[in-house]
Amino acid sequence: MSLIIRFSIPMLIGNLFQQLYNLVDSVVVGHFVGADALASIGATNSVTFLFFALCNGFGNGGGIITSQFFGKGDDSSVKKCITNTGYIMVIFPIIVGIVSYFLTVPVLTLLDTPEGLLADSVSYMRIMCLGMVFVSLYNYASAMLRALGDSKTPLYFLIFSCILNTGLDVLFVYGLNMSVEGAGIATVIAQIISAFSCLGYAIKKNPYFKMTREDMKFDKTISLKVIKLGGPLSLQFSLIAISCMALQKVVNAYENVAIAAFTATSRIEQIIHQPYQTLSAALATYTGQNYGARKMDRVKVGFKKSFMIMLVFTLLMVPVMQLCGESIIRIFVKEEDVIAMGARALSITSIFYIMLGIIYVVRGVLNGLGDSFFALFNGIVEVIGRFIVPVALTGIATIGLWGIWWSVGIVWAMSGLTAWMRYMGFRRRINPDSVRLKGRRLTKQS
Repeated sequence: MSLIIRFSIPMLIGNLFQQLYNLVDSVVVGHFVGADALASIGATNSVTFLFFALCNGFGNGGGIITSQFFGKGDDSSVKKCITNTGYIMVIFPIIVGIVSYFLTVPVLTLLDTPEGLLADSVSYMRIMCLGMVFVSLYNYASAMLRALGDSKTPLYFLIFSCILNTGLDVLFVYGLNMSVEGAGIATVIAQIISAFSCLGYAIKKNPYFKMTREDMKFDKTISLKVIKLGGPLSLQFSLIAISCMALQKVVNAYENVAIAAFTATSRIEQIIHQPYQTLSAALATYTGQNYGARKMDRVKVGFKKSFMIMLVFTLLMVPVMQLCGESIIRIFVKEEDVIAMGARALSITSIFYIMLGIIYVVRGVLNGLGDSFFALFNGIVEVIGRFIVPVALTGIATIGLWGIWWSVGIVWAMSGLTAWMRYMGFRRRINPDSVRLKGRRLTKQS
C-alpha cells in the first residue's frame, strides 16, 4: 500500500495541477466576465474531451507496454517503445487537431449550443485544438517516465506552467479584456511550456531516453503493440466523450443557468476524478511491471490495497459534497440561482462516488494486464447509458432537470458493475502460482 501511495502522490498533485488549466479558465472567466462566458467554455467540454481522448489513449497504451518491458528487464525494447510511441504521439495529434479545428462549428451546432454562446464557444475550442499536439507531448513524456518508475519529474514542470497559466489568464482576460479567447491563449502557452520542458528534461537526464540510431528506427512490431492496446483505450475514451456530448446536448436544451451550473459541477467532478484516475494509472504501471516480471501474486495484492485506498477517499469526499456544495460552487460564479442549482446537483452525484472508484481501480488492473477488450466494452456501456438514461429521466415530470445529474450517477453505477464483473472473470484465472492470459501461460518466478 505504501508503495502505491508514494508513487501516486506526485501523479495526483500533477493531475490536479493539470486540471487547474481548465479550472482557472472557468474561475477567471466566470468572475471577471460572467455566467454566460462560463457557459460558453462549458459547452465545449465534451467535444474537447473527445478530440484529446483520441490522442491520449495511445500515450497510455505505450506507457503500459513500456512498463511491461521494464518489468522484464528488456532495456532495448523499452527504448524502442519510447521512440515508436513518440512518433505516434506527434503525428496523430497533428492530424486530429487539424480535423477538429474545422469540425468545431458543425459539432457545436449539432449539440444545440445556444446561439448566444456559440461564437465564444467556437473561439475557445479552436484555440484549444491548436494546442492539442502539446498536450499530447506532455502526456506522452509523463506516461513514459511513470512507466519507468518516475512519477515526480513531470510534476515539477507542470506546477510551473500552471502558475504561469493562472497569471496569463488574469492578464489576458481581466487586464487586456480578451474574454474567452484570452483564457484559451493562456492555456495553450502554458501547455507548450510544460510539454517541452518535461520532454527536454527526460531526454537530458533519463538514460532510457538516450537513444542510439538503432533505437530511433521505426519498429513495426512494437508500434503495432502500442496501437493494439492504445487504440481500444483511445476508442474507450472517445466513446465516453461521445456519451458526454449526448449529455451536453440534453443540458443545452435548458436555460443558461442550467448550463452554467452543469459547467461548474463538471469542473468539480473533474477534480474528484483525479485521485481515482491517479490511483488507476499507478495501479496500471504497478500491474504492468509485475505482469512483465511474472509476479501475479503481487497483482492481486495491489488490487486489494488500491481498493482500500479508494474506499477511504470516497468516505471522505461524500460528506464534503453533501454539506459544502454551495461554498464549492461559489468558487466559480456569483449568481445565486446557479449556486443553488449546482449545490443540489453535487448532493445527487456524490452518492455514486463509490461506483466511480470501482471503475478506476478495476480499469487500472485490467489496463496493466493489457486487456484491450474491457476498454472498448466499458466505453460502449457508457455510450448506451448516456444516450438513454438522461433523456428518459428528464422526460419524467417529477424529475425533470435533475435527471441530468441523476443520469451521471446511474451511468457510473452501470460502468462500475460491468467493470467489477470483468475483473471477477479475470480473477478466477489469476493465482499466485500461474496465470493463463490471452493464450499464454506465465509461471511465477521464485
